Amino acid sequence: MARMDQTNDWGRAYSPSLVEFESLAREAYARLPDAFRSLTGEVIIKLDDFPSEEIFEDMALETPFDLLGLFEGRGIGERFALETGDFPNRITLYRRAILDYWAEHEETLGDIITHVLIHEIGHHFGLSDDDMEQIEEAAE
Repeated sequence: MARMDQTNDWGRAYSPSLVEFESLAREAYARLPDAFRSLTGEVIIKLDDFPSEEIFEDMALETPFDLLGLFEGRGIGERFALETGDFPNRITLYRRAILDYWAEHEETLGDIITHVLIHEIGHHFGLSDDDMEQIEEAAE
């Protein structure tokens, strides 16, 4: 006898599109503590399915699924250098790698996106793993 899944409508569900993923990322970013968000300045959150060929090669990745996110920009100590042509800080989230990670772990997609955002910002600004764990708890 066939059994029916009564828990969710997974039979008609699709993985989130880049637009839906961006919405999840913006919600996760908005839940981060104000003091933490202020470190990033006017950060741009960008979504791609995979890293570009240049990033793939520069970071010596084995597969495009190895990188969940990337922070590009200037840290707090670098902000006051007199250089021209700076671009705003940017975080790129890689949708396919995050979805692959999600499929293999017992975490919600929103929690994974929040984790990646915090770690991309935190590592760039020299925060410890303990600091980032406290920030994740505050974002819940």
